[in-house]
Amino acid sequence: MKKLIMVVIVLCLVALTGCGTTPTPPPTASPTEVTLAMGYIPNVQFAPFYVAVNKGYFADENLEIEFDYGMETDLLNLVGTDALQFAVASGDQVILARGQGLPVVYVMTYFQKFPVAVVSLEDVPLQEPADLIGRSVGIPGLWGASYIGWLALLYSEGIEEQEIPLQSIGYTQVASLTEGQVDAAVVYAANEPVQLRQAGYDPHIIYVADYMNLVSNGIISNEKTIAERPELVDGLVGAVLRGIQYTIDHPQEAFEICLEYVPEAGGENRQTQMAVLEESIKFWRSERLGYSDPSAWEISQKFMLEVGLAETETDVEEMFTNQFIVEP
Repeated sequence: MKKLIMVVIVLCLVALTGCGTTPTPPPTASPTEVTLAMGYIPNVQFAPFYVAVNKGYFADENLEIEFDYGMETDLLNLVGTDALQFAVASGDQVILARGQGLPVVYVMTYFQKFPVAVVSLEDVPLQEPADLIGRSVGIPGLWGASYIGWLALLYSEGIEEQEIPLQSIGYTQVASLTEGQVDAAVVYAANEPVQLRQAGYDPHIIYVADYMNLVSNGIISNEKTIAERPELVDGLVGAVLRGIQYTIDHPQEAFEICLEYVPEAGGENRQTQMAVLEESIKFWRSERLGYSDPSAWEISQKFMLEVGLAETETDVEEMFTNQFIVEP
């Protein structure tokens, strides 16, 4: 009888001890480290990415992001060879890379409208591209998005290049205009026009996107990453899209977050840089954030082939994917 009582006591103690034990939680996987090549210096135009870090959107996807601001001239080659998995780059670069056999894929649209424009001051009225004929036009150089946008503007209106000679002026568009060195200048649409307004001018603006909306900046990956690690692409794209939406909805807060990454945007530059962010948001808005329009890719490639920017026609459907874009 005593043995039976002892067994019951032991069993009760075991049961009570078990009830008081906290279950051991399953181990949490370490965040996946991801490098995102920005292709430019820290800037308020990257506000959605900074917001995605600050608000924990990347962390929600178990991602730890490192921004690479190296001014690589060959980002698409690095992504195409899988030396990098992600970069911020423009659609025209994807078209060129695919023509060279690089398996890069555009997985998310960032700028819904091509952000290049031509501006002049009040004494040089511009209503349409033809008004530029006979005028002096400055451009940073015969390369990059500014030059592609310029060629697209002429192409859309059937204007020959020799009808409007260009002057390479570097990134001095504002000074070149205000000092009367050129009649008009090719600019980044969310930057120089804002600076001119802040200086008290009322510039005339012709937006390239109103005539030909080329595929602009977005996130680029590659076929290998998409095939072997689709959850990685899905997580990164989802976090960035949340960052874009939050920035659109809360621009002032987003700007404050930007200052952690771009402190020089504050102080005496604060008003202008806040205006640049607000203007940039106009180029990001869309009913379907991140979505790539197939017709825009077809138009972009056709234009690039016909003006000699690209040499090889490739399958447009292989250049981009919308599989990581959530349907509205």
